[in-house]
Amino acid sequence: MAQLSKYNIAFKGLGLGVHEFEYQADRRFFEYFDGGIADDGNVAVKVILEKESSLMILRFIVNGTVSVQCDRCLDQYDQVVKSENSVIVKFGDETFDEGDDVIWVSPADHQINVAKLIYDFIILSIPARQVHPVDKNGKSACNPEMLERLKKLSAPEQPEQTDNRWDDLKKLLGND
Repeated sequence: MAQLSKYNIAFKGLGLGVHEFEYQADRRFFEYFDGGIADDGNVAVKVILEKESSLMILRFIVNGTVSVQCDRCLDQYDQVVKSENSVIVKFGDETFDEGDDVIWVSPADHQINVAKLIYDFIILSIPARQVHPVDKNGKSACNPEMLERLKKLSAPEQPEQTDNRWDDLKKLLGND
């Protein structure tokens, strides 16, 4: 956790108002969160802290690329990530379940570590399906050798068979 101490924001000494912090997420950052979707990247993160008397609002602006594995050909490629997210930080001795975008901290705390939040927002900005983007010519950048293997191993397409029992009902609807 000591390596992630540079992601601490000491909010006790900050005055009310807006404060900006900039971070860089690179290979060393992703290595700390071992086993995720992304294992390397170059992501710039801007955290805008708006401090009020009873709460803080943290806005995270994520912009960069992460190295992910293509779901189709299994090669690594750089996926563009871009997002804006907000988290509300409330102070209290007890925590209440108010959703994923509210964090409770003790009034005795003087800093908050945003590393896990940054990682989560980067990962959430990666599309659910990770496939190489197409090039300028509209051709897939996937490994052609792997695409050929997939084509050979996939089941042959079979013509769609219809159930003749429904033909009379389709005629009633005009869908013959």
